[in-house]
Formats: sequence, C-alpha cells, structure tokens
Amino acid sequence: MKFVVVIPARYQSTRLPAKPLQDIAGKTMIERVYRQACKSGAERVVIATDDQRIVDVADDFGAEVVLTAASHESGTERLAEVCKKLAFSSDTIVVNVQGDEPLIPPAVISQVAGLLEDAPEVKMASLSVPIHEDTDIHDPNVVKVVCDKDDHALYFSRSAVPHERDGDWQCELYSRHIGIYAYRAHFVGEYLQLSPSPIEKMEKLEQLRVLWHGYKIKMARAIETPAHGVDTPEDLEKVRALFA
Repeated sequence: MKFVVVIPARYQSTRLPAKPLQDIAGKTMIERVYRQACKSGAERVVIATDDQRIVDVADDFGAEVVLTAASHESGTERLAEVCKKLAFSSDTIVVNVQGDEPLIPPAVISQVAGLLEDAPEVKMASLSVPIHEDTDIHDPNVVKVVCDKDDHALYFSRSAVPHERDGDWQCELYSRHIGIYAYRAHFVGEYLQLSPSPIEKMEKLEQLRVLWHGYKIKMARAIETPAHGVDTPEDLEKVRALFA
C-alpha cells in the first residue's frame, strides 16, 4: 500500500505559543510527530508550515518540509496547497496527521490509509474509538460519530448522538471521533470548493461539509487509541512526563 503523510504545523497557537517547537525530552514536538509518521509505512512524510522557524528546525532533523501561505484558516487548506505544490497524482492517498500529536500510533496512520485502499469508491476516511466514560457522552469537546451498517459516517456532533430518549445512557453505544483523515489527493482541492454548510457552522466541525454535500466518509474503529493531542501547557506537561 502506498500513501503519503502530510503534517500541518502552524506556528501561532492561542493557548500554547510556538507549539510545534516546544521541547519534549530533547526533541521538538514536530519532530516527535514526524518520527511517529515515518514508522507508519508511508512512502513520503511532509511537514507543511507557515513559518520559517519551523522550516529551519525541520531541515535540521532531515524532514521534507514545505513553506505554505500564512493566510490559511485550516489544516485542510494547507494540505491542499501541499498537494498542488508537490503535484501529487489525483489518486494519491494522503493522510493528514495533526502536528500536535507526538504520541500518534503509527499503526493508526497506516490503518486510515488502508480504508481508502480497500474502498476505491470513497474519497475520505477517518477513525473512531469507543467511549468509556459517561461524562464524555455529554462533553461538547468530545466529538461523537454515528455510522451506518457499512461503516459510513451518518453524522458528527458535539451533542450526545444518538440521543437516548429513555435516559438509559450506555457508553458502549457511543463512539468518539479522532481527528485523523485520509483523502484522495484530488478531493482535497474539491473539498475547498464546497460551500460551508449550516450544520458545519453550528457544530464547528468541518467534516460535516463533506456529508452535507453528499460525499461518504469511511469509518473504522482505531486499532489503537491515540492519546489526546497537545492543546494547552497542561497537556504539554503531561506528555513530557510520559516521555520522562
């Protein structure tokens, strides 16, 4: 199976400034993510950034890196620029790995690429994990996903979906979406041409744009549960402690 990994890495972060360059046990966060991606079996791993400082650091540890426009509002826009700049063929499988997940399991990266390999009619794929805590069902920061019998996403929501009318909430019936995506390269550009949808704006979830316009997203249970990404200084200290 052939696939490419692209790691969008934006320098500015409201809650954790210079996030990709934060040190984790002697290596920057972006290098940690890159090293994990390189273990996935990808034929190419590319860092996509908006800042020369990240370019310089990536050059130092030997990564392929592309300097992209600073005006992008999402990682998907940055991904689209990379696909165009590097002239990926239209059917290239591209996995978008978040630049703030230094503990991303390599097996999960190859798994989501394999979903597209096995379903040539699908343009996009992602993963979920079971929910084990009742509080997560009602936590708006935990995105839930509901799938059909063929493991295509029906809906993503910050609310508790499906809703248990009788109040008998059972964790095992709920799935948490994890933010890793595989695309066919041509669809990344097509996605950006799709108009934002009302449900996307309400939920603040970009993947709903794909469903709104009638495309399918292939889903599967992740074979390993990834650790949460690093969003805050507190998250960073937890990850540092794990490496220590």
